[in-house]
Formats: sequence, structure tokens, C-alpha cells
Amino acid sequence: MNEIINKIRAIEREQRRRNESPLAHYNKARVHEKQMAFHRCLKRNRWVFGGNRSGKTECGAVETVWLARGVHPFRKNRPDISCWVVSLSQQVQRDVAQQKILYYLDKSWIREIVMASGSKSSPEFGVIDYIVIDNVLGGTSRISFKSCEAGRDKFQGTSLDFVWFDEEPPQDIYEECRMRILDRNGHLFGTMTPLKGLSWVYEEIYLNRHHSSEVWYEFMEWNDNPFLNADEVKLMSESLSKESLESRRYGRFTSSSGLVYPEFNEANVVEPFDVPESWQDEISVDPGLNNPLSCHWYARDGDGNVYVIAEHYEAKREVAYHAEKIKEISRRLNWKKDRFGCLSVLMDSAANQRTLNGVKSVAELFREQGITVNTRVDKGLYAGINRVKALLKPLSGPPRLFIFSSCTNMIREIKGYFWGSGDAPIKRDDHAMDELRYYVCNMVERAEPKPVKSTIQQDKERLIRRNRGGNP
Repeated sequence: MNEIINKIRAIEREQRRRNESPLAHYNKARVHEKQMAFHRCLKRNRWVFGGNRSGKTECGAVETVWLARGVHPFRKNRPDISCWVVSLSQQVQRDVAQQKILYYLDKSWIREIVMASGSKSSPEFGVIDYIVIDNVLGGTSRISFKSCEAGRDKFQGTSLDFVWFDEEPPQDIYEECRMRILDRNGHLFGTMTPLKGLSWVYEEIYLNRHHSSEVWYEFMEWNDNPFLNADEVKLMSESLSKESLESRRYGRFTSSSGLVYPEFNEANVVEPFDVPESWQDEISVDPGLNNPLSCHWYARDGDGNVYVIAEHYEAKREVAYHAEKIKEISRRLNWKKDRFGCLSVLMDSAANQRTLNGVKSVAELFREQGITVNTRVDKGLYAGINRVKALLKPLSGPPRLFIFSSCTNMIREIKGYFWGSGDAPIKRDDHAMDELRYYVCNMVERAEPKPVKSTIQQDKERLIRRNRGGNP
């Protein structure tokens, strides 16, 4: 009987210890909303762009331990996991990622620790090569630590289930790690503060230039972390330069030249929905033959909010091809036609110039394809930019410009549209930005509809006029 009682007590002690472990505590209390958004995301290439002390490294470490233990609450768990934790250097590994992993690993789960340097009796003071832990599904998992300073050659040959990048790695190491997860249908995730400016991560992940459906990112800032002291946040914010504040507090990418539309954020991106026909407004086109032709469909609701609802964006195609694509998308949207039964588009006045063969202009070529072209557009650069800014973020109230998430090229361009050395934006990858400007500069202010009077109101007004001697 005593033996049974002792076993029950041992089980109860173990259960209490597990419930009081840092990993259990994180799951119950320490996680904040954006950390949970990261953990819930099932994409295969996930990134957190966070300020210092925003909680980004915490969720990367917990994600690693959850997966290695086979206890992830949102993903399908596996019994035998092999993964890498990639840091910029061995010193950063020891002081940051390794420390976090050890904090969330209960010692009873660890089967073996192999050190690159130092003693495994005090692994927190040395540099760990790898840790073997028990997986609750019956197998074992191996968490290996890698340093970018070792070079790309040290990242070859292994098959992995996942890789965690603690801070931004060199691109060649990132590409090599992508090869390591290929045969296991694995995944990558990174947690970083963007201190290197407009690096490859900005292009590959934030702008998602390859339009991968598996790329996902989240921004974290100090106010997202409920465990930071508000007074300390205020004091530190006041002591940093504007550029440092952008990266170190908000986790945003910065450039010395600055974004044209810093007002743009994820609140301006909405999921597609069925737009009423009464909202249909204009189709705007920035023509291109070798360069991309950018075409977007714009709608406005009764409150004056603008929606960019569809996109055609393609390079190295003839006018006939583009015209057919525009017609195809317009048919799908049941888009309105002019009084002659044709589609009508806004286009840069340069479209009236003759093409290289000197026979017909781009506008004439579109008209031959049954698309009416309005080239009398206001092309004012500064006025257009200011109008777009005012729609993205009015002086008061919510945004008034929304872009459907399916318009990936416009979203990519607006996030990467920078001022040049002079007083104008850099003329690169700006085709959607030009035709967005054409549209907003030519928006016709809609008159407020006159209220419809009831029969009783009309009778009252007639009676008043009769009593005053006017016409009934």
C-alpha cells in the first residue's frame, strides 16, 4: 500500500512541477497576442520583425521547444525532430538563443548535452553543440546550434524539420538552410530586429517579391509586450533618434532616403469581398511593353472610401494581350462600360506618343482593341502623393484607402517606394504607384445625394407656400 501511495505522490509532484515550469507558465500567462499569432500561423516561412525587448526571441525559443518536445498546441507534432538554432556568432548564441532554450527546457527532459566549448555540467556558461531531449510521442529530438560566422560550408549536408534564425542571417546561409528542410517538408522561422536597413530580408520576406503563399510576417513593438514598464518605454523612446526608434522600438525597416508612404500599414490591406456594382469607379493603367504594364480597378463606397479591388501586372507583352486580360478581369467583375459599350481606362498622356515604329500610339492601339482611353489625366507628382497620403492616413478618423490582399504588386510597390537623393521618388519599380496617382488626382468629388422627402413633408411645404401666397 505504501508503495502505491508513494507512486501516486511522485506522479502528483511531477505534474505540479510540469504545471509550474517556465514552458507551462508561458502558455498560460506570459504570452502576448502577437506571439500567439506567430505560434498559430501554419505557414512554412514565418518571421517576426520586432524591436529590442518586444518578446520576439521569447516566442522563437518557445516555438523550438514546443516542436522538439512534440507538444506544439497548433501544429502536427512528430516523435523524432531534428532542428537548427542559427545565431550570428557563438557569443550571441551563448548569451541569447541558447540561454532562452535552456530556460524553457526542464532538466528531466534532457538526455544529452554535447558542448562545442565549456563544461556540460554548466552548459549555460559554455557554447553548446547540440542537445538531445525526450519527445513526448516516444522518440528523441535533437536541437543543434549553428553560428553564421562559421560560413556557409558548415550548413551543408543535413536533413532538418525546421530552422530558427535568431536575428537576420546572411542570405547564402538562409538559402542553404532552405535546402536542409526540402526533403522533410520542413519550415523556417526567424525573429529579428531589422538593423541592416533594406537587406535581402526586406526584399524576400517583407516585400515578398516572389509572391510566395508560404511567407508570413508580424511586427512587434514595445507596447505589444505587456511586461515592459510604461515609464521605461517612454523614457527610452525620448532618448532615441527617429531612425533608431523605427527599428529598435517598432521593428521597422529603415532607409536613409525614407519611404514615400510611411503612412501605409497592414490596416490598409483587406481581404477581397464582393463589391457592389454601384461602387465601381475607374480603371487606371500605366502602360508598359518591356516594363510591366500596371492596371488596377478602383471602387468607392458611399462614404468616399477607396478600394483597389483587382490587378493586372505583367511585363514583355503586346497591347493586344494586355487588352484581353483587362477585358477578362472586367467580365469577371461585371465592370461597367461607357455609353458606347466599351471599357474606359485612365492612362498617362505619354500614351498618345507614337510607338517606335512611328505608326500608332499606345492609346490608339488600346482603342483598336475596344478599350476607350482617357489620357487627360492630372499627373501632378506632389499633389498626387499628398492625396494618396491623405487617403492612407487622414488627419482624423480611420484610413480611406484600402487595397485587396490579392493586389500583391501594388502592395509590394507601396512598401518599397522611396524618396531619391533629390526631391522626387526613385524611378524604379513604381508602375502601380504612378497609376494610383493618376486615379487619385482625377477622382471626381461626388455630390451629396439630396434627401428624399416623404409625402407628409411635401404636403407641409405646399401648405406653407400657399399660406405665404406662393405657388402650391
